[in-house]
Amino acid sequence: MSRSKEPVSFVEVERVQTGVRLERRMLKVLKAVAELKDMSLGDLLEGVVLHAFEGKAPFSPETLKEIEQFKKIYGLTLKASDSHQLKERRR
Repeated sequence: MSRSKEPVSFVEVERVQTGVRLERRMLKVLKAVAELKDMSLGDLLEGVVLHAFEGKAPFSPETLKEIEQFKKIYGLTLKASDSHQLKERRR
């Protein structure tokens, strides 16, 4: 039995450019995940934030495994518990 798909309903939004600074290795992992999912970095970040705002996990178990591989590749060792204790390196 086949399911009929309902038409996708889009929500119109206004996007703005921002100058957000992120930790270098974290950005590399995020870009790799966005590329893997064939989406822009902005779309990925919006999805993560919207899930977080609702207390939902943004990634499937399979994607989390892929993220772990990207973290190893790019040397990202930061954990959530580090989030409010980061100090920027002087150049």
